[in-house]
Amino acid sequence: MGNNALLPQPQKHWWHSLVTPITSSAIGSRLSAKIAPALDQLIYRKSNGRTTLSSMLAGVPVILVTTTGAKTGQSRTIPLLGIPDGENIILIASNWGGKKNPAWYYNLKANPEATVTLNGQNVVYIAREVTGEKRERCWARATAVYPGYNAYKKRADGRIIPVLLLKPQ
Repeated sequence: MGNNALLPQPQKHWWHSLVTPITSSAIGSRLSAKIAPALDQLIYRKSNGRTTLSSMLAGVPVILVTTTGAKTGQSRTIPLLGIPDGENIILIASNWGGKKNPAWYYNLKANPEATVTLNGQNVVYIAREVTGEKRERCWARATAVYPGYNAYKKRADGRIIPVLLLKPQ
């Protein structure tokens, strides 16, 4: 069963409110999309699962999510912002405000079982997309943690950004 006490809870610092507008801007998003995933994984490994670059700079809870490739069947691990929701975890498929959904979204749609690495522990979750009132509640919770999602929504060119809920298996 999942234990969201394991979800990283970054300490809040004064600079976090300065970083969010930069990382959620069009230019900042493009730059972050290119460098943050690799640096998040590197720092996660070097810190023994205690932190990521995004957690340090923006004060957001980043988790590692391993999915099974929809086309390849290969394991894919990506750092994602994981919003705690009781024993569940909310994921926002914003793709940094891009016009297309991220690859990990399609992986979870095709193969909903995911392994989430939290503080060095692997926990198996099942993903499902949420809609309606549940989606709105999850979106509000996510934007309270990372207001940059609102900027991504504006830039998504009319794409409805999917919201997924991971439930412990």
